[in-house]
Amino acid sequence: MLSELLESDIKYGFIVVDGSGVLYGTLSGNTRTVLHKFTVELPKKHGRGGQSSVRFARLRMEKRHNYLRKVAEGCVLHFINQAESMPNVSGLILAGLADFKNDLFGSDMFDPRLKNIVVDVVDTSYGFENGFSQAIELSAERLKDVKFIKEKKLISGFFDQIAQDTGRYCFGFRDTLYSCEAGAVETLIVWENLEMERFVLTTPEGPKILYLTPEQAKKSDNFKDPKTGQDYEIAERTPLVEWLAENYKSYGCSLQFITDRSQEGMQFVKGFGGIGGLLRYKLDFNTLDEEEAKNKDGNKDDEYDFFY
Repeated sequence: MLSELLESDIKYGFIVVDGSGVLYGTLSGNTRTVLHKFTVELPKKHGRGGQSSVRFARLRMEKRHNYLRKVAEGCVLHFINQAESMPNVSGLILAGLADFKNDLFGSDMFDPRLKNIVVDVVDTSYGFENGFSQAIELSAERLKDVKFIKEKKLISGFFDQIAQDTGRYCFGFRDTLYSCEAGAVETLIVWENLEMERFVLTTPEGPKILYLTPEQAKKSDNFKDPKTGQDYEIAERTPLVEWLAENYKSYGCSLQFITDRSQEGMQFVKGFGGIGGLLRYKLDFNTLDEEEAKNKDGNKDDEYDFFY
């Protein structure tokens, strides 16, 4: 589903922990994944009376401590990218029965890199898979807020590049796709409701790629041979947002879909065409203007021919 693709780069980690065991999971779009889980048997609060009660309490605390240590080690294993030494999720949610989740959060054993990205701590009535499902429901609004803040930060960074005139940015349909083809885009930014379609036409010279707005797609001339007037066969027709969600990795970039619900998002959509990117290095877009001029002189009507 498109909604899953639109969220594909936003991944959250869940730690569902209680006195019975722990579950580590992730949520990305509508896809939830259980990474690992294990059970534990801890002593109950009340043991024998007399002198043994002190010893029992000490053993109980030791086992709880060792259990939390094992849980904390599992957090690092599942939610830290060892190669980059950074979290591999955008945020963490701690969930579960009783105080184990709070004890984990307050413990020195809990990695500071993960503690810094905890966005919510929720009480669930269950552990393991049922607790995982309940934690997702309970933290839904908070996760929306996290995505909103992340979006504002991303677009503000894009605007900063423009304000500083670094040249390491692109916007608009033509320049952005050119930058993707050049392998220069580090982060591709696309409005989730961008109305553009990608067509693959079958022509005698081979496949021809067109990117058209809904209005352009209504014009039959865009699907004809300009010389003979012969209709081209439409081999593929795909909304651009779906095509990018499935193919952006081939450009060596990350993909961030944004909304127009924030002031920054609205400005990006209205002022920059709803598509742009942060570049690894500067590109000279003047060559595109020259290429388009040549195409017009040669009576070519496809403004996107230079991509292929």
